[in-house]
Amino acid sequence: MARNGEVSVTDAKRVLRKYWWILPLGTLLFGGFGYLATRVLPPKYTSETKVLVEPPVVSEEYVKPVVSEDFNQRLTSLKANILSGPHLQTIIEKLNLYPDLREKTPMSDLVGKLKQAVDVELLPPTPGSWGRPPGFQMSVTFDQPKAAQQICTEITSLFMEQNSQRRMEQTQKTTEFVSKELLDAKAKLDEQDQKLAEFKGRYLGSLPEEEQSNLSLLNGLNTQLEAATQGVNRAQQDKALNETLLSQQEANWKATLNGGPQNPDTMEQQLDALQEQLSLMLLRYTPDYPDVVKLKAQIAAVKSRMSADADMEAKPVTQPNPARLHEPAQLVQLRTRVKQDDLTIAELTKRQNQIQDQIRLLQGRVQASPMVEQKFKDLTRNYQTAQLIYNELLRKQSDSSMAKDLEQERESDVFRILDPPSFPLLPSFPKPIQFVGGGLGAGLVLAVGLLYLLAALDRAMYSERDVELSLKLPVLTTVPAFTAIAEGAAQKRRNSKNYEAAVALKA
Repeated sequence: MARNGEVSVTDAKRVLRKYWWILPLGTLLFGGFGYLATRVLPPKYTSETKVLVEPPVVSEEYVKPVVSEDFNQRLTSLKANILSGPHLQTIIEKLNLYPDLREKTPMSDLVGKLKQAVDVELLPPTPGSWGRPPGFQMSVTFDQPKAAQQICTEITSLFMEQNSQRRMEQTQKTTEFVSKELLDAKAKLDEQDQKLAEFKGRYLGSLPEEEQSNLSLLNGLNTQLEAATQGVNRAQQDKALNETLLSQQEANWKATLNGGPQNPDTMEQQLDALQEQLSLMLLRYTPDYPDVVKLKAQIAAVKSRMSADADMEAKPVTQPNPARLHEPAQLVQLRTRVKQDDLTIAELTKRQNQIQDQIRLLQGRVQASPMVEQKFKDLTRNYQTAQLIYNELLRKQSDSSMAKDLEQERESDVFRILDPPSFPLLPSFPKPIQFVGGGLGAGLVLAVGLLYLLAALDRAMYSERDVELSLKLPVLTTVPAFTAIAEGAAQKRRNSKNYEAAVALKA
């Protein structure tokens, strides 16, 4: 008796002894059904082929491929494209498939039926291929072996053609796209180049690379300004001295015209002033300096004039010398020097103003240099970015062009048929071994299930425990089965006969 759906070993043995015939009957019956199915079901034939992907002949180190799509993604895309309606419909019409169904079945259903008959799987990666599948395997299952082989051949050809066409289209589109982007990049680069040239022309002299030269020029101009200022001061001093000498000479000459000697005090004062000026200049310049040499010549001229006046005073004055009525050459020379000093002062002052204008210009350039440098950096950065983009696109265009040539020459990775579509001699469906084995297994499982069901539904009581569990009462005594007693007596008689026979043999 089964309790709570649990079958004990004793119950199982009891059911098995009673219904043992169910196991072989169910197993053989379902095995026969499986064998019968192999004779009834229409056979299917499978044609298979293997396609390998050959690597490019030219190494990727020399020509970088443009099409970098993963092989699994490419195969999925090709499969979706080839197993679409138009291609399969063309194959159905070309091979005249399903002739008995084409009149009463829509073409879309026939296409779906043929699509289910095609299976494409990736080949397992080989060691050292870094997980990349070496190719794919395609199988076509159809009612007729020849038709299966033809369908497999047609679809394999479509895979190879579509792969080549797809790679060529991708390469062509990539080349066109890169060429278009290259033209845009060149236009932007020319625009940045023009902006940079206009900026350099506008801020010529204030560019960052000219800052050091501007500072050097500014230092040089400051030195020139200092020299010009010193020159103006010297020219003004010379002018003042020459004007003093001129006034003194004019006074002496007028006194001479009036018949009196020249004023020796004036001449001596003039000489003292010149000597004092010479002493001051020697403190700053060398004896060979032009102004020092000129001052020495003036001192010598004054001394010679003083000696000439002394000689004239020693002689008696009788009659005015007609030559003295003319202005002396010294006065003319002094006037010329004064005029020359005026010209020198004017020229040096003009030069000083020009230098100051140039200094102000350079100072303005130096002050504007940070602002110009910032703008120049922005323009230069934009120009460099445009140039980098242009150079990169130029390189990509070259790679794309070479990759396009490789595709046209069939030198890139292409599909190669390793095993041509096979001609199936035996049907792939149904397989007798699988159907018969499956039927035997199913029959055995169903027979075991049926035995379990019989054991679970059996409510008979076979032991004291079954009685206690079923009636909820203790067992006081049990009545032995008469079959067991009879079997025991028979066993005793057999044992007695065996003993008697053994004794007789010994005697």
